[in-house]
Amino acid sequence: MKEINITTPLTDDVVANLKAGDRVYISGTIYTGRDAAHKRLVEAIKQGEQLPFDIENSILYYVGPCPPKPGKVIGSAGPTTSYRMDDYTPYLLEKGLKGMIGKGQRNNKVIESMKKNKAVYFAAIGGAGALISDCIKESTVIAYEDLGTEAIRKLTVEKLPAIVVIDSKGNNLYNIEVSKYEI
Repeated sequence: MKEINITTPLTDDVVANLKAGDRVYISGTIYTGRDAAHKRLVEAIKQGEQLPFDIENSILYYVGPCPPKPGKVIGSAGPTTSYRMDDYTPYLLEKGLKGMIGKGQRNNKVIESMKKNKAVYFAAIGGAGALISDCIKESTVIAYEDLGTEAIRKLTVEKLPAIVVIDSKGNNLYNIEVSKYEI
């Protein structure tokens, strides 16, 4: 297991060198989006509309942050369960999305699309939203403000900790670790 500092936007070379199990610290610009925002993004793609941000080589963090406390830019910002975005994710990968941060398994359709489009899936630590929020230096709602906590935000992050769970070749840390303990 390696520890790697990466910055956004992601490139094909960086993604290709990330392996399932690597620890990463992400710095730069990332975007947030959950179920309702994903539905709108895919509707926009299907209608030939432009997306509200440049998705190419970007990372989407599946999070619905809490309101910020005084003096903070954002509240607790822990990952949400990723499978709820699975029906939408291949559309976004086709548009150039290179990374996703969430928690839990992805379906085979998403993994095949990740392999085809050279993308990576990171897991953030569930239950550590307050600690993760300390890595977020700026937060701005950029689209779908009516969705409240599920609006799309542009975040500036410094050394946001995550683990590569599924790499661009389809290696899945969840499956690798489970297989070690099967009888």
